[in-house]
Amino acid sequence: MNSRVINEDIQLVPYYPNYKTALKWYQDPELCRQVDNRDQVYDLDLLKRMYRYLNTHGDLFYIKYKNRLCGDVCLQPDGEVNIVIAKPFQNKHIGRMAMHEIIRMAAEKKIPELHAVIYSFNVQSQRMFESVGFIKTDDEKYVLSIKK
Repeated sequence: MNSRVINEDIQLVPYYPNYKTALKWYQDPELCRQVDNRDQVYDLDLLKRMYRYLNTHGDLFYIKYKNRLCGDVCLQPDGEVNIVIAKPFQNKHIGRMAMHEIIRMAAEKKIPELHAVIYSFNVQSQRMFESVGFIKTDDEKYVLSIKK
């Protein structure tokens, strides 16, 4: 898997173990609530298990913004998408740009539909997914059909 350059500031970098950087994101209680609807932050063991699972079940990338890792995104073969942007990097359209690249990747892989589970209280993520074309199909499910 190669890096995918989105623009001069943003690229998707294939996953490699960088727990020191990533653990900081997942130690933010608000981010853990947004992503996993959990009130506890990740410890190193949970972070390693999550990354091991995502990396063996999909295409897992770090999101790099201006040469700094700021999040991660995974495209799973069934079309499920998972994305996390660290708090200091949110609201800069980094997630939108990363999602556009994931949509292109899904089209290349001939995945007909993408879907994401977004908790009803996570309005920020709902808006981001809707801005790239996802449609709310259930209380917490968002879907995007990939055009052929």
